[in-house]
Amino acid sequence: MSAFIRASALSFLRRTHAAGFLAATFLSLFAFVSLASAHEFKAGDLVIQHPWSRAAPAGAKVAGGYFVVRNDGSEPDRLLAVTAEIAGRTEIHEMSVDDKGVMTMRPLGGALEIPAGGALELKPGSIHLMFMDLQSLPQADERFAGTLTFEKAGEVAIEFKVEAIGAAMKHGENGSKMKMD
Repeated sequence: MSAFIRASALSFLRRTHAAGFLAATFLSLFAFVSLASAHEFKAGDLVIQHPWSRAAPAGAKVAGGYFVVRNDGSEPDRLLAVTAEIAGRTEIHEMSVDDKGVMTMRPLGGALEIPAGGALELKPGSIHLMFMDLQSLPQADERFAGTLTFEKAGEVAIEFKVEAIGAAMKHGENGSKMKMD
């Protein structure tokens, strides 16, 4: 009887150990995926959240870039410049719709302010980045390096995650009725 109890206890311990190992592995994987999807970068009081771009079709000469900059500080900061490893140059653009429904895109001159305790959102159909003279085409599920230059926070290295071509597209953002200045 004693040998049977010992064998049962040993079998129970092995199963418990295996279950514990599987649970720990699952929790570690979940934590890793959560951290990977968080995709934010911090510089002083600024938090840059989820920099992303869309995959570009073959032959594309430009691509867009988007992110949110949150300022947790008590002083405003300003985004002065952006560079990206895939582009010969990067510009900040703004899209607007006139009273006839014609969408216009134009480069913005100067810096963009991130208010104290506020945020600046670069998004499709609004203020966004234009990666010009593409050196390589962004492909879905890839990442590429970029640098944001702020007046106070200085240079911040970030990484853009490339989403599928239709990612976060809003109604009417298909290029129809669009005029570029």
